[in-house]
Amino acid sequence: MSFRALEPSRRAILSGLAAATASSLAQPALAISPMANAQVPAAYRFKLGGFECTVVSDGPLRLGTFSAEMFKGFTQERIDEILADNFLDKNNFVVDQNALVVNTGGKLVLIDTGIGFRQVYGPRSGRLLTNLRAAGIDPASIDVIAVSHAHPDHVWGLVGEDGKPNFPNAQIHITQADLDYWTDEAKLSDPALGPAIGPIRDTLLPLRDRIIFLKDGQDVVPGVQALSTPGHTVGHTSFVISSQGSSLVNIADLGHQPALQMENPRAEFARDTDPKQGVTTRLRVFNMLASQKIPIVAYHFSGPASAMLPSAVIAIATSRSKCRLCCRLSNDTS
Repeated sequence: MSFRALEPSRRAILSGLAAATASSLAQPALAISPMANAQVPAAYRFKLGGFECTVVSDGPLRLGTFSAEMFKGFTQERIDEILADNFLDKNNFVVDQNALVVNTGGKLVLIDTGIGFRQVYGPRSGRLLTNLRAAGIDPASIDVIAVSHAHPDHVWGLVGEDGKPNFPNAQIHITQADLDYWTDEAKLSDPALGPAIGPIRDTLLPLRDRIIFLKDGQDVVPGVQALSTPGHTVGHTSFVISSQGSSLVNIADLGHQPALQMENPRAEFARDTDPKQGVTTRLRVFNMLASQKIPIVAYHFSGPASAMLPSAVIAIATSRSKCRLCCRLSNDTS
């Protein structure tokens, strides 16, 4: 049996259109949905082996303008060219704040806590608690807080404006080097550090009995391991997260602007405590991550999802030093 495609006549088409128009006119008009005029909660959830990870935003920070003084190793002309190619405003250096929640099935771990109620870098920050709740995460359910370093945008969110802990049931893990450095009373008179030191002391010292010191290579909880990455601060720490053969590295503040620091990770960043050490650490870790194709979450990079470093970084990061975790990560990701 053969079939012949039916070809509707012009009259049939016009009749159908007329009927459809009449039908639509006979229906009551549908109301237009009102505009929400508010941003949806900023969170992104994904699986890593048997773990569930949720990146939660504390909102953006304004850091001023892009300059060759901020990124030593670039000319201003090259900075302007890269920013233009990436549709970025050279007069508006803005970074994200991406806290990471890791649910291991046994523990709920939060990595970094945002800037809290002190909106010194713009009015759109300090949203972590709101976004956690919107993502279905009760701050009181956090078991462990792993602090990458003691800068304001990572620790001020530990307490509220009333001085009470925002995460009342959490142990706090931070390096002793960073705790000692950023709560040093002698630095209160330092014109550059003093304005941050006071609030950092007010945040961390009342919580001292809940603080456990991080050690390089040790587990915060099973599956979340500390990786010493000094330079940005004296005790800056990244975190290697591994489950069921899958791995991810939260690099914290090893980078602040991917368009610039992926092209030239050797550029010294002016906000590092030790910019030269920061470069050495960045080259070592970026080389490891790019060569082994280990995804990252970066606290200040735009977008909440995990990402791979481009392979071009391998050619740039020529440091011969090998990370102590390379062999373990190679096994975990095979």
